[in-house]
Amino acid sequence: MPGSKEHSGGSGSPDDALGIALADTVRGTGASIGGLYLIEEAEPVLRLVALCGLPVAFSAPWQRLPLTAPVPVTDAIHDDALVSIAGQDEMARRYPRAAAVLPYPFALVAAPLTGVRRSWGGLVLMWPAGRPPRVTPREHGHITSSARRMARLLDDATRPPSLPDLPRVVPVDATRHPAQTGLAAADYLERLPEGALALDLEGRITFATATAARLLGRGADRLLGTRPWHSLPWLDDPVFEDHYRTAIVSRAPVSFTALRPPDQPLTFQLYPDTSGISVRVLPSAEHAEHAPPTGAGPPVAAPTGRLYQLVHLAAALTESVTVRDLVALIAHQILPAFAAQGLVLSSVDAGRLKIIGHHGYPADVMERLDALSLDTDLTPAGQVLASGTPAFFAGPGELAASYPGAPQISGKQAWAFLPLVISGRPVGCCILSYTRPHTFTADERAVLTSLSGLIAQALDRARLYDTKHRLVHELQRALLPRALPRLPGLDVAARYLPAGHGTEVGGDFFDVLRLNDTSAAAVIGDVEGHSVAAAALMGQVRTAIHAHATAGAAPGQVLARTNRLLADLDSELLVSCLFVHLDLGRHQASLASAGHVPPLLRQARHPAGVLDVEPGPLLGIDTGTDYPVTTVPLLPGTTLALYTDGLVELPGTDATRTTTDLAAHLDTADGHDLERLIDRLVRHTTPTGQHTDDIAVLLLRASRLGDGRA
Repeated sequence: MPGSKEHSGGSGSPDDALGIALADTVRGTGASIGGLYLIEEAEPVLRLVALCGLPVAFSAPWQRLPLTAPVPVTDAIHDDALVSIAGQDEMARRYPRAAAVLPYPFALVAAPLTGVRRSWGGLVLMWPAGRPPRVTPREHGHITSSARRMARLLDDATRPPSLPDLPRVVPVDATRHPAQTGLAAADYLERLPEGALALDLEGRITFATATAARLLGRGADRLLGTRPWHSLPWLDDPVFEDHYRTAIVSRAPVSFTALRPPDQPLTFQLYPDTSGISVRVLPSAEHAEHAPPTGAGPPVAAPTGRLYQLVHLAAALTESVTVRDLVALIAHQILPAFAAQGLVLSSVDAGRLKIIGHHGYPADVMERLDALSLDTDLTPAGQVLASGTPAFFAGPGELAASYPGAPQISGKQAWAFLPLVISGRPVGCCILSYTRPHTFTADERAVLTSLSGLIAQALDRARLYDTKHRLVHELQRALLPRALPRLPGLDVAARYLPAGHGTEVGGDFFDVLRLNDTSAAAVIGDVEGHSVAAAALMGQVRTAIHAHATAGAAPGQVLARTNRLLADLDSELLVSCLFVHLDLGRHQASLASAGHVPPLLRQARHPAGVLDVEPGPLLGIDTGTDYPVTTVPLLPGTTLALYTDGLVELPGTDATRTTTDLAAHLDTADGHDLERLIDRLVRHTTPTGQHTDDIAVLLLRASRLGDGRA
C-alpha cells in the first residue's frame, strides 16, 4: 500500500488508530470512499493523511489544501458543522472548482474533527449518486460521533500524528479471505461465451479468463498486473481511462464500446465495489464509441489523471492572490504533479531576474542566483526569456554542454526552464528541478509549456496585487500612531492586524494621549467599510478626538463633539468608538461608548469579564445625542482590554460566546508582559492566523505611580 510502510507507525500508534477509525466509519455509514485531513500548523494547510476506497493517484489534487480553499472540508472546519453535498449539480453550484476536477455523480459529506482545545482537521465521506439527497438525523449522529471519536484519539495521543507526503491507504474491509471455491468459480467463468476481467482499485488486471484474452488479442500472462490502457494500445485514450475513473469514484456500473483494430467493436461493462472492478467483455455489433480513422494509430494523450490535475491547477492559479500564494501553490501542487523537487521563481526587474520565491534550495545557492542579468550565461533563464521557448535538460551533461557552471551551482540533476511571457512581454522565469536525471516526455513538455502561460498571468496579477496591497497598508499605518506615550502608573500595548486578503484600507483605529502627569486618554474605534474614504474619515475622527480630549472635554463631550463633526463632513459612513479617560491619581477610569463593542476588565482578586458600559448611538446618526459615562475603579494591577469587532465576530461563531471565552482567557493568562498577553489574546480567537476583518487591540494596565502611591 502506498505510504503504509513508511508512515504506518507501530502497533497502537495514533496513525493505526486513526486508520481503523476511518475504515470503521466508511463501513458503518455505507460510504464508498473516505478521507482524513489533518491541519499542518506550519503552513497552515490541510494534509490528506489517510485514504479509504480510492487509489492514491486519484487524490493528487487534494493531498494538500490551503485552509482557505473553496472545498467542502475547509467550510466544515471553519463553520464547525457538517457540510452535505447531495450530488453533482449541487457540487457544481457551490464548489465549481472542485466539481471541475471531480465530474462524476456522487454524494459527499464533510465533518470537522473538533477536539477539546483545537480543531484537528476534517473527515470526508463519499457515496454513489443513488444515495438519498439529504443526511438523515441518524446518519448525522453517526458521522458526528465518528468525527468526535477521531478527535478524541488525537486529543489523547502522546505524540502528534504523522503527516506523510502521500496519504496512507486504509483497506475498507480487511476481513476478506480467498474463497474456498476459487477454482470452481474460475471454471464457471471459462465456460461462459463472454470474457471476464478483474481490476483492483489501482486499475491493474488481477484476473482474466481465456475468452477475455482472446477477445482482447493478448495472452493472459501479458495482461495480468498491467492496466488495460497501458497493455492494449487501442485503449490508450483518456476517454476510456475516464470510464474507469467514473466507476471508481461513483461506484456505479459503467458501460462503453471500443474498437479493437481493425474492425471488432467490444463492449466493456464495469461493476465496481470497495475492492475493485469486475469487467464483462462482449463482442458488439455497434459502432465503436471512439474509433480512430482507418490507418491511423492510437492517439498519444496524457493520462487522464494528469488532465484532471491540470484542470485543478489551472483553476487554482486563477485564485492565487499574492506572490507568496503563487509560490506556495507551485511548490505544493505543481511540483508533485510532475515529480519535481525544486523550484525557483524569478521576476524581471530592471533587466535582471529577481528571485521572488524558491523551494528545495539552500539559501546560499539563492544568493548566488539572485539578480542575475538577463543576458547571463550562467543559466539558461535569460535565453529562454529572450526566445520565449522552454528548455528541458534531462541530465547534468545536457545542461553543462551549453552552460558549464550551472549544474555545479544547484546540485540538481534535471531542469525545466519555463519562460513567463504575456503578450510578448517577459515577466519572469519558472524553473522546476529534479534531484535525479529525468527524461521529459512529449506530453510533459506540452503540458508544462501550456502551464507556463497560466503561471505568467498569475504572477503578473500577484505582483500588481502585492504592490497595491503594500501601498494601501502603508497609508493605513501612516494614519495610526507611530508610537504610544509612556506615562507613570500606566502600561500600554497595542496591536493592529489588517485583514488576511484584500487591497482596501480598513477603518480600525486606536490612540493613547498623555493629558498631564497623572491623566491620559485612550480611544479605539472602527469606521464602517474598507475603502480609501473609510481611511480618510478615520484620520479625521482620530484628529477630532485628539483635539477635544487635549482641550479638557469630558468623555461624553468628546464623543458628542466628534459626532457633530461627522454631520458637518456629511459622510454617509458610520463610526463606532470607545473613549476612556484615565485618572491615575484618583485611580478611576471614565468610559463613553458610541456603539462600540464593550471592553474587558480584569481586576486583582476578581475574575475577568465584560465591562458593562452604557452605549450611545454610533457616530454619524444623530447630532443631538448625549453619550452617557461609566466610571470604574482603576487600582494598580487592573487591566482594560479595548478591541474592535474583528477580534470576536468571526464567521461561523457566536460573538457573545467568543467574547466570554476571550475574557476567561484574559483571566488565566499571565498579564505581566502586555506584549505577550496581546499576542495570546489574538491567537486565542484566530488560532490559524486567518481573519476576514481588521483587528485592533489596545491593552491598558494600571501600575504604581513613580512615587510609590497605590
